[in-house]
Amino acid sequence: MRLIPLSFLCVLFAGNAAVAADLVVNVAAIRSADGEVGCALHADPAAFPLGNADTPMQWAKADPAGMVCRFANLRPGAYAVAVSHDLNGNRKTDTNFLGIPREDWGVSNNVRPTLRAPTFDEAKIDVLPERVTIVEVRLGR
Repeated sequence: MRLIPLSFLCVLFAGNAAVAADLVVNVAAIRSADGEVGCALHADPAAFPLGNADTPMQWAKADPAGMVCRFANLRPGAYAVAVSHDLNGNRKTDTNFLGIPREDWGVSNNVRPTLRAPTFDEAKIDVLPERVTIVEVRLGR
């Protein structure tokens, strides 16, 4: 059995931790304490804004005073955040027959195009190595 020098392991693991970054999402304009607010972190433009099974999500009880979602130890790069105020407990943004949301929602950069969903490029934020990136997402319809 071959032993790996401890100094090599320290450099290897320290190097991975050193490039990690955090993203803090301050959620504002929550209209009521009913239901939950969910934050979805998107690294895949194809999954934005609805997400898929691999999309990291955080859910918490809605609070009109505001909420924070924190995504820790991220790889630096481009991300977009989608936030939804789920009033009925199904953990998705309900829409009408035209696809227009019936529950409040928001995305990073507070992009609100009319007649279509925001794109990943419009909502994209750069998360830099060894930093805490802070964004605010305002909910609305």
